[in-house]
Amino acid sequence: MSSLRSANVDRLGGTVFDVLVVGGGINGAVSAACLAARGAKVALIDKGDFASFTSQESSNLAWGGIKYMESFEFGLVRKLCLSRNHLIRSYPSTVQEIRFYAVHARGFRHGLLKLVLGTWLYWLIGNFFTRPPRWLTRATIEREEPIIDMGGSDGGFEYSDAYLHDNDARFVWNFIRGALNYGCIATNYVEAVGSARGEDGVWVTSARDVAGVDGADRSAITIRSRVLLNAGGPFVDPMNAQARVRTAHKHVFSKGIHLIVDRLTPNRRVLTFFADDGRLFFVIPMGPRTCIGTTDIRVDSPVADVTDDDRRFVLDNINKRLRLPRPLGAGDVIAERCGVRPLAVAVDENQSKRKGKKTTDWMQLSRKHVVEVNPESKHLSIFGGKLTDCLNVGEEVAEQVRLLGVDLPYSDARWYGEPPAGARREFWHQAKLMDLDGLTSPRSSEKLTPRLWRRYGAQAFVLLEDIRRDPRMAEVLIENAEYLRCEIELAARHEMVVRLDDFLRRRSKIALVVSRQALVDAPGLREACGLLFGPAAGARYDEYFAV
Repeated sequence: MSSLRSANVDRLGGTVFDVLVVGGGINGAVSAACLAARGAKVALIDKGDFASFTSQESSNLAWGGIKYMESFEFGLVRKLCLSRNHLIRSYPSTVQEIRFYAVHARGFRHGLLKLVLGTWLYWLIGNFFTRPPRWLTRATIEREEPIIDMGGSDGGFEYSDAYLHDNDARFVWNFIRGALNYGCIATNYVEAVGSARGEDGVWVTSARDVAGVDGADRSAITIRSRVLLNAGGPFVDPMNAQARVRTAHKHVFSKGIHLIVDRLTPNRRVLTFFADDGRLFFVIPMGPRTCIGTTDIRVDSPVADVTDDDRRFVLDNINKRLRLPRPLGAGDVIAERCGVRPLAVAVDENQSKRKGKKTTDWMQLSRKHVVEVNPESKHLSIFGGKLTDCLNVGEEVAEQVRLLGVDLPYSDARWYGEPPAGARREFWHQAKLMDLDGLTSPRSSEKLTPRLWRRYGAQAFVLLEDIRRDPRMAEVLIENAEYLRCEIELAARHEMVVRLDDFLRRRSKIALVVSRQALVDAPGLREACGLLFGPAAGARYDEYFAV
């Protein structure tokens, strides 16, 4: 059990926080980081691990919303493009420009020329920040991406957006880590079971520790706060109902899935198609693997699973559009991602009378976020949103909290982004002096210096010291996973890893790129469990593979 987590659980009671953030997904993480950096006394809790729900199931893309061009939401597209640009500037090692290579089918609802012109307008709306678009002829596509089946296609186009070099959940964790650095009391596996506002105007939230691994009796925790922020993602509505908070917005849900298979093309670009249902369909690079999807299926519950129909839809679409040595089947799937997109809509009492809404209208619902504030009760709810716009969410929440009377003495503090360029140069200098890249495994996809800096920022200096102390710390512990022994020790000390899935799925993307059987066969995994969990290593290992 992480000693950091245990200490933070103990510190949740006995004080009045300025803000309690309930929910450790991307919206809660950026809110906590911004508020804590600017001087608020903040607590953050999540009933599971941080980013363990919707925030770990994205396409790993930070895009400007080109799909909303079709519904003429140019204001939203402009906002998302500028947010994408801001992310690329702020996280140059993590959020990087990538080309989208789109194929146009004859007879599609929009002609190729119209779509090409649309990409140029998209580039203009985004302030020409990325590389310019290209019109792709059939011959160009067949030369540059021979894997694409051009039957029935009359060409295509290429444009730019961005993607996360690592995974979405790791990106969220780094905001949590930042919030901790600014004094936030954040902890995972603490479930809020009820909130009510007392006569003194202070919110009282009853919670319980659900980690269940260290034997301590922390079943009941009382957390007091002047402001309550509901950042529960798809669970915002039931949490508000429990707290008797009425809002002008609510969520509807769209289920999206991705399948991860062996790498299909060596090129570092996103192949883009229009699936059979008309939605954009992606083939996304993921290190040694390829991520394909997604679906867009309206569901009523925030809890969703991958069905046989979902798999069939994704596999059928990819097999139709790529020239593969053999069709992909269920046996080729290494891992799956499945989550719901919580879409913010205005509450409409007559909505139940309008069940005949067209599928095209449903698929055009945007991922815009709404921060709804109740000034009288000092309660905030965050509806909707997407990773691209996350920095704006943090800023908007901080401004609303300030208007509710919480003092933010460091209002200009920068709470996001990579460390300054000087720190990066110093890291590179120290890494060269010790020939860090010379210790890179020959099977690794990149050198150690850029990889460690991207994942850990300023904390990467600690890893250099560990490796200088003991060169074995630079050894890859889990085959095909590209994680070093020193990284796992760092995770044990500083990253609140409670269960093995926390590390394999969220602090890293190991479970996404290494098959379950390969993990079972990996001798280093048991050593990793020992580093992460100490005496509880066997129990954590058995728990993971029993699921």
